[in-house]
Parts: sequence; C-alpha cells; structure tokens
Amino acid sequence: MSVHQISRNSEEESKFIRDRLIEFNAGQVPADLNRYEEINLNIKDQEGKIIAGLLGECCWNWVEVHILWVDPAYRKHGFGSQLLTEIERIAREKECTFIKLNTFSFQAPGFYKKHGYQEMAVIDDAPRGFKHYYFKKDL
Repeated sequence: MSVHQISRNSEEESKFIRDRLIEFNAGQVPADLNRYEEINLNIKDQEGKIIAGLLGECCWNWVEVHILWVDPAYRKHGFGSQLLTEIERIAREKECTFIKLNTFSFQAPGFYKKHGYQEMAVIDDAPRGFKHYYFKKDL
C-alpha cells in the first residue's frame, strides 16, 4: 500500500473522518451508552450580554467541559461556580459517572480543586513555561 498524497482536510473531509471514528466507536460500546450531546451554557447581564459561559458535551458515561470562561469584570462573583454546579447537575441527571476537563496553570487549576476535581495528570512546559492540568470529578 502506498501513500499517494497527504494534504490538509477540508471541513467535509474532517467530518467524514470524524464520522468514521464515531461509527467504529459505536460498535464497541453498549447501545445504551452510545450518546453524544453538546451542552453549552451561559450567564447574561441585565442587557443580555454574555458575561460567562461553559461549552461541553455529554459522551458515553461522562461530561467533558471544554471551555469555562467568565468576563474579567465579573470574576470572583461566583459565576464560574454557578456554571460548574449546573453542568454537574446536568451530568447527574444524565446518569454520568464523572466529569473531566483540562486547564492551564495561568487559568484556574485552584478553582477546580476547590470544587472537588482531582488532578489526574500534569504536562510541564505546555505551553512553554506553564503547566497543562487534567482533572476529573467522580459523581
């Protein structure tokens, strides 16, 4: 077998590859666990401007938080905690057994530890001069 061409994917080609892996994975996991659902939350101010948000997904028996962001002007007012509490509530409602997420040393590892998340791994010098943390919380 020879490689004819290596190139960057178009959006359509990326979707094709992603769908093939999802199809394969679905055949390996019990049918009742085959689920995928994006869970995206936000908090808005009185004018309807988003001041905090969380982007995540429910996959198999867990929820993964990809992004938790709070506008700098609204930090230290509990909005991040509210979002984390809500995603944990949703995860329990969906009968997930854990939540996983990652963060950097310049972001919020202490915040997640305060909320009961356990450090699973740390990669040093990622990005250079910082640490990349992986956390999990059993539900």
